Amino acid sequence: MIDYIKGKISELTPTRIVLENAGIGYAMEISLQTYSAMENKGEGVIYIQKQVNPRDGSDVDYGFATKDERALFQLITGVSGMGAASARMVLSSMNSDEFQNAILSEDINRIKSVKGIGLKTAQRLILELKDKIFKGEGMPAESEIFKTVDNQAVEEATQALVMLGFAKPAIAKAIQKITAKNPDARVEEIIKSALQIL
Repeated sequence: MIDYIKGKISELTPTRIVLENAGIGYAMEISLQTYSAMENKGEGVIYIQKQVNPRDGSDVDYGFATKDERALFQLITGVSGMGAASARMVLSSMNSDEFQNAILSEDINRIKSVKGIGLKTAQRLILELKDKIFKGEGMPAESEIFKTVDNQAVEEATQALVMLGFAKPAIAKAIQKITAKNPDARVEEIIKSALQIL
């Protein structure tokens, strides 16, 4: 299985990239997010995810400018009813941070604004992905949203707030706001700040 390809960009459109490496051109489907990252570059690294086309069983390679975007693509396609085309549409409409924040803050209207995503699908995305994104499941270690956050402090603060009787979704939302402003917050600081929000 190919993880990534580094090479010269021989073709680039908002939906497709061809990277040339050792005389071979590798064609991949991409999102607008990756297109923007690769635009005006002569060469680059593209992370690959192979998907099977449900219509004819053929293999389709999807390419991503970052491991973060690929991880989100994998999470989205893991949600029932969300295929590769829908996942690419989501990642073309929002960048990775915007999508994660929309899920964590349960911003149904923002998710519904993506072409082809209705109310039920938006609710399903939030329901199935919120805990995974909050815990960093399936996300690379260098994921922007988690890399400076002390997960141990977040975990302890979450447990304490659950014991105080607060609901996990509300806790997750509050802690996301707190750690976004202060990634180095200690357990007691997170709990105090969360109590003011909750």
